[in-house]
Amino acid sequence: MSKETPGFEEEPDVPADGTPEETEAAASADKAEGAAPAGDATDVALLAQLDQTRTALDERTADLQRLQAEYQNYRRRVERDRVTVKEIAVASLLTELLPVLDDIGRARDHGELVGGFKSVAESTETVVAKMGLQQFGKEGEPFDPTIHEALMHSYAPDVTETTCVAILQPGYRIGERTIRPARVAVAEPQPGAQAKADESEDPDTSEKDSE
Repeated sequence: MSKETPGFEEEPDVPADGTPEETEAAASADKAEGAAPAGDATDVALLAQLDQTRTALDERTADLQRLQAEYQNYRRRVERDRVTVKEIAVASLLTELLPVLDDIGRARDHGELVGGFKSVAESTETVVAKMGLQQFGKEGEPFDPTIHEALMHSYAPDVTETTCVAILQPGYRIGERTIRPARVAVAEPQPGAQAKADESEDPDTSEKDSE
């Protein structure tokens, strides 16, 4: 059994023909090979952290896009509601003024729209027109139940369809919204008049009757 000499450390094996520089290079290579696995683990951890950061960024971007879309929808809804409320308020005000406009129209028909009253009446009509109020309803136009209200009914030989023969009160609208239908007297074709007209237009029928 051999004994180690006290005070001396065991030296690593060195090739007999190797120089001290070669020996040091071999030791450094051994150390580098031992450190490689630690570097790979660090890279994997960094890649995982990068993926997490990208995922979080995508989620925050999607949240921001949703918030922007909701805000735009909110703005459009508020603007639409504001316009609707304004239209309702204007229509309510103009509806209250319709009796005044009816009085102005009757005064004009009877030649009583003179002097200061004429100036006030024309100013009132100008103001309501600027607010979007439009008058409609004319004699001779076809009766339309969506915009006309028939208060009187009769038959006439000179009409071929239900026709407004008198405007008792004009109708008013704001844009496409009717705030009062035109109140009219209507006339329908005389019963049997259309059949007679058809017979007169059919030469075969006329010849048979003559025979």
